Amino acid sequence: MAKVSCLLLTVSMTVALALAHDTGNYTLNKREKRELLLRSKRRWVLSTIELVEEDPGPFPKFATQMFNDKTALFKSHQFRLSGTGVTEEPVDVFSIDDEDGVVYVHKPIDRETYPFFHIMFDIINKETGELVDKTLTFDVAITDINDNAPYFEHPVMKASVKENMPEGYLPVPLTARDMDQVNTQNSNISVRVLSQEPAEPKINLKQVEGTKMSQLTFTGCFDYDKVKMYKVVVEARDHGIPALSSTAVVNLHIMDSNTHQPVFKDKTYNTHMMEMESNKEILRVAVTDADTPNTPAWRAVYSIVKGNEEGNYKIETDPKTNEGILTVIKGKDFEKTTLTNVQIAVENEEPLFVCSSGGATVNVTVKVIDVNDPPVFDNKVTNVYGMEEQEVGKVLYKPKVTDVDSDVEKIRYELVEDPAGWFTIDPKTGEVTTVKKMDRESPYVDKDNIYTILIQAIDDGEPPATATGTILVHLGDINDNTPYVVEKKLVMCGNKVIVPVSDKDNHPFGCPCFLSLGADNGDKALKSRWKLDPATGVEAGLVSLKSLPYGNYTVPLVIQDQQGMVVNDTVEVMVCDCGGGDKCRASLPRTSSLGLAAIGLLLAGLLLLLLLLLFLLLCECGGKTFTHLPLNLQDEGNQTLINYNEEGGGSACKVCGGVCMWVTRASVCACVCVCVCVQ
Repeated sequence: MAKVSCLLLTVSMTVALALAHDTGNYTLNKREKRELLLRSKRRWVLSTIELVEEDPGPFPKFATQMFNDKTALFKSHQFRLSGTGVTEEPVDVFSIDDEDGVVYVHKPIDRETYPFFHIMFDIINKETGELVDKTLTFDVAITDINDNAPYFEHPVMKASVKENMPEGYLPVPLTARDMDQVNTQNSNISVRVLSQEPAEPKINLKQVEGTKMSQLTFTGCFDYDKVKMYKVVVEARDHGIPALSSTAVVNLHIMDSNTHQPVFKDKTYNTHMMEMESNKEILRVAVTDADTPNTPAWRAVYSIVKGNEEGNYKIETDPKTNEGILTVIKGKDFEKTTLTNVQIAVENEEPLFVCSSGGATVNVTVKVIDVNDPPVFDNKVTNVYGMEEQEVGKVLYKPKVTDVDSDVEKIRYELVEDPAGWFTIDPKTGEVTTVKKMDRESPYVDKDNIYTILIQAIDDGEPPATATGTILVHLGDINDNTPYVVEKKLVMCGNKVIVPVSDKDNHPFGCPCFLSLGADNGDKALKSRWKLDPATGVEAGLVSLKSLPYGNYTVPLVIQDQQGMVVNDTVEVMVCDCGGGDKCRASLPRTSSLGLAAIGLLLAGLLLLLLLLLFLLLCECGGKTFTHLPLNLQDEGNQTLINYNEEGGGSACKVCGGVCMWVTRASVCACVCVCVCVQ
């Protein structure tokens, strides 16, 4: 630790001595030494220098002011300025007040000539002429303004273009430059074709990708016979404020090319030759060509395409007259051939060019015939809202319809689809009104509680046009349905059966429901026989409290929904043996066999019948006849019995051991005799 303290002390003394030497043996006390050590990091203070090029003044003009903390340690000091714009070219641009450090500008600055200035600031002790602090050096950048218009490297350009050049790029590259600061709007350039003479074919400018160069393009074809020179004025404009521009002129000289086919002056030629004559000119053929004479586009090239199979002829071009010279080079035998047809073709040295845009064109005028446009609903699908069971006569919807071809007042409306028949529509206004109470539980209402209506708007056009609108009626629910038992006939296999209940209303008007046993209706043992567990929900449990004989039981129930609506209902419960399943076992089928007791009774009856027949056979019948009862014995039943065989006597019947029985019922007596009569 002692070594570190000594080291720090040595450094402090060294700095203090150095400062004393710089100030010209200026005596400092300990407190001043400490202040100098604390301020050793603070030197120059420079406010921002902002200079705009071409500043109009007035001059001299304040630029900035310099400060240095060490000026407080001296009785006299002097600021000094040097560098570009002061002591170096361009001189006399900047100056500084040597007392207070104020820097002045004395003339406008052109940024394109001097984009920045390298300046050095010093502070000098007047007494010793020595520098008080280190030199401050920095660069002053000049702010750009849009004072330079873009320009073309060549304000007037010339180019030669062949007439047969295909459309696309022209061999005219254009490069525009701007002296203002790069990568700013002041130097961002757009180039365009300002004008062209003549106007056809259309000439444009296109930027060459990846470069700052543009190139002329054209669409169509040049025609040397019509126009031999074009004057194109192009403009370069920057994006500064205000925008500056300049122009250049491009003169395009059109060079003739082979755009005209040579044509023979005569369609047919006749000539003659002597038999076996050779190496002799026999015919000259001439052509006309509208291309420039004595050019490859004009010079003709002849050939024999037919009639020279044996090589008797040749044809050449006269370079002066452009005629074709037909010469016989091998004689012909008159005995073999008396007449020869020779076909000659001609073309130019330069291939023929035909402009692609030279095809025939025709103008076609298409007449558009108006048809009746249909009406248009403002909303093709409309959502309306209502409550079920609300009173009839409420206007639920009125359409808004437009028609560009017909009078809206003459549109009539029809109801196309209303499956439940709840609505009617006014044919003139289209108002849809309820004529029946709506029911949310209707089968025509979908699962989202929406009832759909379709209406039509029909205009009076010729023919009439129709538009269809859809109305979605969203129905709100009310508590208009009582809960009910879903399945009223139940099978109890054990001691409990599930009773399903439901309610067509939605929450909070429907289930879960609350169930209880109903009135016993004289059945005192009802509540001792049954109970409900659970008694709440959409499925209640009906439990038998004791073992019940197999058979059918009627159980009355009271069902209540969430809003307190109560309904009485009953279920029929069949208690049976299910054999481990959930359905009653089927009863045994009936058979035709008899038991032993039945067979015994049947045999006993048959034996009794046989004994009776034997007894009757043993009876004897004599000549006795049946006589009527005396009148005094006929006082009962005489009114109801009819006497037969009163006039004629009956046959004698010998009765032996006859059996007679008196039958008396309802004051009627009769004698029944059973006998066997043998005559």
